[in-house]
Amino acid sequence: MEEYTGFAAVYDRFMDETPYDAWCENIVRELYRHGIENGLVLELGCGTGSMTELLAQKGYDMIGVDLSDEMLNLAIGKREHSGHDILYLNQDMREFELYGTVRAVVSVCDSINYLLGEEDITACFRLVNNYLDPGGIFMFDFNTKYKYETIGDATIAENREECSFIWENFYDSKSCVNTYDLTIFVRNEEVSEHGQELFLRFSEEHFQRGYTLDEMKGFLKKAELEFVRAYDADTLLEVTDASERIYCIAKERGKDLS
Repeated sequence: MEEYTGFAAVYDRFMDETPYDAWCENIVRELYRHGIENGLVLELGCGTGSMTELLAQKGYDMIGVDLSDEMLNLAIGKREHSGHDILYLNQDMREFELYGTVRAVVSVCDSINYLLGEEDITACFRLVNNYLDPGGIFMFDFNTKYKYETIGDATIAENREECSFIWENFYDSKSCVNTYDLTIFVRNEEVSEHGQELFLRFSEEHFQRGYTLDEMKGFLKKAELEFVRAYDADTLLEVTDASERIYCIAKERGKDLS
């Protein structure tokens, strides 16, 4: 599965309307609510580092983990520009390793949905619990089954001057796996011998699985994390049957330090 390879180069352009600032403010409110105003925070599935950078601006010592080399290269470029002391690790969320514990773990932009099986999510959540300080907080979002059912089989396209994409979406209601085939066209700085513009073409296939809140609660319990609360990520109100994306807050249950 080759994800965020060619798309990495234009990811931030297509995500330019993503409300990262509002998401960051919400995350910080949650961390403050649990007494976490500074210290080490890990972001799982950090991508190009947009949220990692914002949390670093808020005074947190950030670690970012992502599986995509290409995305991390862009994150490192942002770090060089900002000067923030962020540690980036090229690791799988199911197998990540840290040098010690952190006060909080966050994961946004449906990174958790890339974990397609119960074993994958449980493995990730167990590692989160292992690397959290006693009483540490885990905050993540996920897309619901309802959202993928609503999108269904569809084709989405966006055309810009410098880049375009075609998104072909397919949803399997039995497995709850959503597949989207991305075809990306990026304008090349060079031109043809006839003076025509040239575009580079990339193709990628992504797989995400939809989950329910009850399923997530079950995964947290198996990982020995304590579920704290959940709310609709778009409205910040109570979860409903029509919630498309949900924030979950969980807590380290209590390590045996003897």
